[in-house]
Amino acid sequence: MTDYKQVILARKDLKLSKGKLAAQVSHASVEALMKSHKDDIKKWKDQGMKKVVLEVPDQQELLRYRQLAEDAGLVTGLISDAGRTELPPGTVTCLGIGPDSEEKIDKVTGSLKML
Repeated sequence: MTDYKQVILARKDLKLSKGKLAAQVSHASVEALMKSHKDDIKKWKDQGMKKVVLEVPDQQELLRYRQLAEDAGLVTGLISDAGRTELPPGTVTCLGIGPDSEEKIDKVTGSLKML
């Protein structure tokens, strides 16, 4: 049986408050989910909707991982902040990847640390 998960990458350099970080991670999760294939969503949901939040040092690395994920055929959801609270409008904060097979996602993000 293939295990499924979703990964969210968050920029460590922004030093967001806990609430702001939680909101941005949630946006990334939903954005990637809405773009995902129905079969992947069902398998992921049936397995308990595993999510892992990982850190990247800055925007450059976040965008690099987006490209790696897309090159691997993974669905991504990039989040830019609206600028209503802590950040200037358009600040790129998080990237959602999947849900998809853990093996496929880990080939791209397996070296990153948990946030």
